[in-house]
Amino acid sequence: MADRALTGVLLVGGASTRFGSPKALARFDGEALAERAWRLLGETCDEQIAVGKHADALELPFAVLDDGTGVRAPIAGVVAGLRAAAHELVLVIPVDMPLLDSAALRELAQACRDVAVAHTGPLPGAYRKTALPALEHALAAGELGLRDAIAGLDAAVVQLDPGVLLNVNTPDDVHL
Repeated sequence: MADRALTGVLLVGGASTRFGSPKALARFDGEALAERAWRLLGETCDEQIAVGKHADALELPFAVLDDGTGVRAPIAGVVAGLRAAAHELVLVIPVDMPLLDSAALRELAQACRDVAVAHTGPLPGAYRKTALPALEHALAAGELGLRDAIAGLDAAVVQLDPGVLLNVNTPDDVHL
């Protein structure tokens, strides 16, 4: 059941350099990665926002909010998602983690102070709008590392089940 106080942001704007084609369209277990992640956010959050680049012209069954920057970095999508979110608490997931589940996302949301991240890094993560000024400052300064941008915030690190944190980086990864 979707939480009525959560916005879910799906990042679909990666360069997919190692992958060779848009990861969002890659199929995992018969379903496009973007559709799978979108469904997860729908199961978990009251509001869903996909963020990417309009120039990518991805053919997806949902609208994509352009992040409004010329950079390809997750921080740009997180900032755009936080700006657009109707709720104070925002769950942000990358398109390339097909085994994420609602339980993991709820753990992040429950642990969130300014930020809550998985023990493996800043994505997936829960971000409060209180984190937005620091993230905007880092982005404006050209500091594109999300991990560095959240370093000064009140962040919780959550030990999630490693099984849900599979990251798809190559075409072979979608056949696991």
